[in-house]
Amino acid sequence: MAKKVYAVKKGKKTGIFATWAECKANVDGYSGAQFKSFATKAEAEAYLGNISKEDNPSETDADACIAYVDGSFDAAQKAYSYGCILLYQEQRTELSKAFYNTEDVSMRNVAGELEGAMAAMEYCEKNHISKLHLYYDYQGIESWATGEWKRNKPGTIRYKAFFDTLQNVQIIFHKVKGHSGVELNEAVDRLAKAALGIG
Repeated sequence: MAKKVYAVKKGKKTGIFATWAECKANVDGYSGAQFKSFATKAEAEAYLGNISKEDNPSETDADACIAYVDGSFDAAQKAYSYGCILLYQEQRTELSKAFYNTEDVSMRNVAGELEGAMAAMEYCEKNHISKLHLYYDYQGIESWATGEWKRNKPGTIRYKAFFDTLQNVQIIFHKVKGHSGVELNEAVDRLAKAALGIG
């Protein structure tokens, strides 16, 4: 029998979850929670209205933060980095950082994109922003967080643990096709490269 997936439309965190335990954790105690189980991820996505993930959340979420993240990698330096641009209440914040010779370097640019996602989430938590629309181009950013993908490396385990500690930020994930001309996605790619000095 196929394993069910769980979609949370309104809850502490929204999205698709692989287990009932994760779904329950995000709806218990949340007033007006909306969630359902589905046989397939496609049905769950349709329920969430996430088939078109290139929408413009700013039209309906004036109080939400919009963040684009990307990672980069340089084999010569054994280093990876992230670029992150956050848009909140007409302010633009750019973040970037490089990491050298860490245990996560084998994950290459993916390690950077994970760090960028965590930086965006942490920014919202520290600034008391309750909703974050997170735009990414590597599927693991969403799938490791929701438990859809197994985590078998220290970096992915740490990422999931960090995601689970978020108490006051609702994350809405949006997949963007890499290098497809989306300006902010291209901009975070440039930021990540600049952090490594390879722009």
